[in-house]
Amino acid sequence: MAIKILELHHQGVRVGGSQEEADRTLGFYRDVMGLSADPGRPHIPGIPGYWVDVGGRAQIHLMGVNGASVYAKGPGKDPSLPHVAFAVEDIVETRAELDRMGTQYWVAEGIVGPQSQQIFLHDPSGNMIELHQADTCRCQAITRVAP
Repeated sequence: MAIKILELHHQGVRVGGSQEEADRTLGFYRDVMGLSADPGRPHIPGIPGYWVDVGGRAQIHLMGVNGASVYAKGPGKDPSLPHVAFAVEDIVETRAELDRMGTQYWVAEGIVGPQSQQIFLHDPSGNMIELHQADTCRCQAITRVAP
């Protein structure tokens, strides 16, 4: 049986390692693309950036990082690397199903809040995927509570 993905939540992209580069990239998404930043993005130590709202139902996470972030757990195991994120119905059930299928993954916890848990894995082409509990993300502007 496959895991239960509910929806696409965000695309994570790197924008260089400084706040200035993150600001410049946000300017592009705001001034050229007509999008706005989520004012409730939590402070993530070592990763300046923005969460840009897209249509109220998804985001682009702009991450200011060069090289490995402080959250890296080894080569290719860095939550700041470019990735696509999906919400799952039940993170515990998802981990159990990935284990049952023998799918390799790694877990990041506490990065965007004390209760956050993110599962990361790679598809056969090497693209990184994040899975997280549906109700633990700010990716959907239409359902979020203001900061």
